[in-house]
Amino acid sequence: MQTLAPPDANGRMRVANVWLGSALWLGLALAASLISIRIAVSVALVEIVVGAFAGNLIGLHITDWVNFLAGFGAILLTFLAGTEIDPRIVRKHFWSSMSIGIMGFFAPYLGVLAYAHWGLHWPWPQAQIAGISLSTTSVAVVYAVMIETGFNKTELGKIILAACFINDLGTVLALGIVFAHYDITLLVFAAVTIAVLVLLALYAPRLVKSLGHRVSEPQTKFVTLILFGLGGLASVAGSEAVLPAYLVGMALAPTFLAERELAQRMRTIAFAILTPFYFLKAGSLVEWHAAAASVGLIAIFLGIKMATKFVGILPLTAYHEFDRREGLYTTLLMSTGLTFGSISALFGLTNKIIDQSQYTILVTAVIASAVVPTLIAQTWFQPDFKAIAGEPETIEAEAVAGEEP
Repeated sequence: MQTLAPPDANGRMRVANVWLGSALWLGLALAASLISIRIAVSVALVEIVVGAFAGNLIGLHITDWVNFLAGFGAILLTFLAGTEIDPRIVRKHFWSSMSIGIMGFFAPYLGVLAYAHWGLHWPWPQAQIAGISLSTTSVAVVYAVMIETGFNKTELGKIILAACFINDLGTVLALGIVFAHYDITLLVFAAVTIAVLVLLALYAPRLVKSLGHRVSEPQTKFVTLILFGLGGLASVAGSEAVLPAYLVGMALAPTFLAERELAQRMRTIAFAILTPFYFLKAGSLVEWHAAAASVGLIAIFLGIKMATKFVGILPLTAYHEFDRREGLYTTLLMSTGLTFGSISALFGLTNKIIDQSQYTILVTAVIASAVVPTLIAQTWFQPDFKAIAGEPETIEAEAVAGEEP
């Protein structure tokens, strides 16, 4: 059987055998895991870098099944991040999470918008896409880092995740308000989503408990059905399938806090199979020759995003009595971006608001923001896990950076 198809328009070889194609992607995922363990850096970041090398050196053909697995990975990871939002912690630290999240959106949005419109003379809609794309935090990257380091178990980690939600909610609202098609499908999507969230909050704990832990995994299938259903309605309404996933996660957070085994099983599915496709795909979308031609502009966009995040967020961490190391770590993680940033840029390209060159600039800056701040945070500013978690001197293996749970 022939395993390679003729090159595509960019001269990349395409794998025609789906099993060999799968082996290639999972081989890259395994390589990223081994590198991550070796250098003690978040596997999500390593997968992005490995994806960039593979996409430019050997050529990764992104097929429909790769897009599906990557999209499912983004949905499930965003959902799992939502389940980590402990309502008790949110209530206890409401103003810190809310203020950091709101500032995390507005500071880079206004800064990038101003530079793109008045500095680069981009038309107003294009400048808005730039501002929205670089206003985000990356729930996917931050959650992956939290799981690997064990910070998801701490109040600091939960505050950061809650602030990420508020930040990205601002991005979603901005994209929806500015560019949404106000029609009946959007109204139906909003109404159904609200109804489902209310029903989940009221009845999901009893339903999940009644299904029990069975080999056929009815609990996992139930959650996946909800995510797919709302994701499908979001797509019909002209939105993105990942958008309702975080809200569903928050609605089910009390259930998942009580059903830790269910959370662990779904986390295993996500990190073992699905999220590698998402992060590898994100890296493979970076075209080195196009990025090299605009490297200065990409660096400026990245610099504006990080600078405005620091100006807006770091003083708030001091106001809310974070120590300096925790404040810097929080600000750096809030400076990341990937899922909603790339979605916003792709939305602009798909709807012909921005052109291919502008898309390359924005999506490369977005991906760089997933790598640079997180690498700095993990290397130089990671807080003492034992001190903030109150753990004994010996930490479990899953709390060691670079290891999967």
